[in-house]
Amino acid sequence: MANLKLAGVSKIYPSGKMALFNVNFSSSDGEFVAVTGGASCGKSTLLRIIAGLEEPTTGDIYIGDKMVNELEPKERDVAMVFGSNTLYPSLTVADNMAFGLKMRNVPSAVVNQRVKVVAEMLGLTDVLYRKPKALTASQRLLTTYGRAIVREPKVYLLDEPLSGLDDKLRDQMRSVLINLQARVKGTFILATKSISEAMSMATRIVVLKEGFVQQVDTPANLYDYPANAYVGFFVGSPNMNFIQRATVENRDGIVYCVFDDKKLPVPQNIIDRWPTLSEYVDTGKQVTLGIRPEDIAVDAEGAQLSGTVCGADTVDGRGLGEIDISKNVSLTVFLEKAANGDIHSLTLDLTRLYVFDRETQLTVLSRDGGYVPDPKNADSEFVPLTKEEMDERIRQFTPPAPSKNKKRR
Repeated sequence: MANLKLAGVSKIYPSGKMALFNVNFSSSDGEFVAVTGGASCGKSTLLRIIAGLEEPTTGDIYIGDKMVNELEPKERDVAMVFGSNTLYPSLTVADNMAFGLKMRNVPSAVVNQRVKVVAEMLGLTDVLYRKPKALTASQRLLTTYGRAIVREPKVYLLDEPLSGLDDKLRDQMRSVLINLQARVKGTFILATKSISEAMSMATRIVVLKEGFVQQVDTPANLYDYPANAYVGFFVGSPNMNFIQRATVENRDGIVYCVFDDKKLPVPQNIIDRWPTLSEYVDTGKQVTLGIRPEDIAVDAEGAQLSGTVCGADTVDGRGLGEIDISKNVSLTVFLEKAANGDIHSLTLDLTRLYVFDRETQLTVLSRDGGYVPDPKNADSEFVPLTKEEMDERIRQFTPPAPSKNKKRR
């Protein structure tokens, strides 16, 4: 097994376009790490750099404490698995799985034994001599896993390995990957745009946005202690509700967050976690409040707000309602029968309130006893760039648009 470490890895293309900026994270031996984020966040580029298919502009990559920057892909002892069908159509399952070993001149007896063992592990023994066109979608995907496993690499790089599958098959393959990671030697790095896949499969998650690391932590810590508003919004389904442009006021000894014509009392557990509270109280400095739909009860006792249904949706089979609570704010709540125009009262669990500085987008709340530190996670104290700092670097590394006034020759 081997640990993986990226130190200050950036990728700037010759055009001047930035794909990754100063990426730092490490994994321990045998860990399952997910790299996730929205479109064009840099997750696939990051995997290709680890594999040696692309060179970093700056920074170093270590596998098993050995710097591999100058090593060719075949010398790095990594295996890359793609979601798309990358099998050789003219080869059988057995030959597809054995291809990489044969290219490395591994003795035939060793190749045959490894293929046999891995085929039994993946349930492919009965189809070893079929070609890809005669396989089911799950068998084709399992064959790509098998081709990687027989090599016994130090690091498995999985680039959207479940993309394009229907929900049932995706759930099946998700379980297969989790079980595989527990049975084989090696570190797994999964790139996926699905936060649900990352949360259910990985022991630790790297969240990227436009090439910038936002947070590296366990799924539970990302959910409960997001480093900034982006992580809070991205981690969780349905997404976190935001109340923008709120101010903080002290009225007769009670601290409130105020927006439009509404006010919400800040509970003591949130005050205790807000070390910079004095910078916001009665100063006009604004915050963004976050509250998850699962922390809002509809038509229950102790309601602080009420509003009118303005839309409906479903997520994971559960009904959602969007409720206007003021002229500028609507909240998504779980509501099985959401009819436009209906009025509902809302009870917010304010002990579960998230608070972010409006300008920096960073959390203003410190961690409390509920935060479970991971002794293997050297990245847990990482603080992401502010919104202004990110925007400045994006401007710096965005090539100018072609001039429309360029004369034709």
